[in-house]
Amino acid sequence: MPQRVLVTGGAGTIGTAVVKRLLRDADWEVRVSDQRTPPQWMRESCQVHTGDLREVGEARAAVDGCSHVIHLAAIVGGIANFHKLPHTLLEVNTGLYNGVFHAALEERVTRLVYVSSSMVFERATEYPTSEAHIVDTPIPKSAYGFSKLTGEVYCRALHDEHGLPYTICRPFNAYGPGEMPDDEPGIAHAVPDLIRKVLSGQRPLQIFGSGEQTRTLTHVDDIADGVVTAMSHPAAENEDFNISAGEEMTVAEIARVIWEECGKPPEEFELEHLPTFEVDVQRRWPSVEKARRLLGWEAQIGVREGIAQTIEWLRQRSLPS
Repeated sequence: MPQRVLVTGGAGTIGTAVVKRLLRDADWEVRVSDQRTPPQWMRESCQVHTGDLREVGEARAAVDGCSHVIHLAAIVGGIANFHKLPHTLLEVNTGLYNGVFHAALEERVTRLVYVSSSMVFERATEYPTSEAHIVDTPIPKSAYGFSKLTGEVYCRALHDEHGLPYTICRPFNAYGPGEMPDDEPGIAHAVPDLIRKVLSGQRPLQIFGSGEQTRTLTHVDDIADGVVTAMSHPAAENEDFNISAGEEMTVAEIARVIWEECGKPPEEFELEHLPTFEVDVQRRWPSVEKARRLLGWEAQIGVREGIAQTIEWLRQRSLPS
């Protein structure tokens, strides 16, 4: 008999990938909860709940009859969003924890999977950054990083007081098909922003900051596989995992890969450096050893392959070329 899993924020970029991954496994029935209208294929293959999960009644209706919850619903986005909407991020994300986590507790779900963020390690001092470093990492400066760390504290508190089993998954630098760029650079994540700039003919290519900041790009399909693997693995109960690829790259290197995969001449690549934001993490490189050791999981999709796939997806949606 299949078990039912609720994916909150299931119509988002990572949520869509998670739903597709779950649907490949006959062990799961999938319910999606999102305020956006899910695509047709999702409405045909999943139960769909539409409502504001900050409302107690809506959260209960979404979780009712589910054995597992994957909580992705949040206000997310690129670096500009963190500075533009700090109070909104805190208010909405905390409201979602109050609604969804309490409903999961009332339902006594088998596992609450909370999808956190690499931004909890915004001020990390250890590289590659292990999960254990969370206790020594200074509190995030950004409201977004703080809001995602708050969700982790909620999970542990639910377990400590009520015995609710949880798993925390921290994706690092998600990219891939599913996220459109925004008209204002920095609102969406860097990869779709940069692809849009290259395809529109921008030269020199504008980036925020020196370009020496590092990121560990992780394809959404790898993230989805990591989240679903952790959800159902006994060794993941009451544990936290970095769900990430392992290759640290500078933003300048990432921009060059995007330039070349868009078919532009390598010798014409040049950057223009724009002033960056107050919180622009200078280094992001996680340890992926714990997921490999406990779950037997590691990312599979290389950066060039994933970038090429993302460019193709965006081209099909009529971005300038």
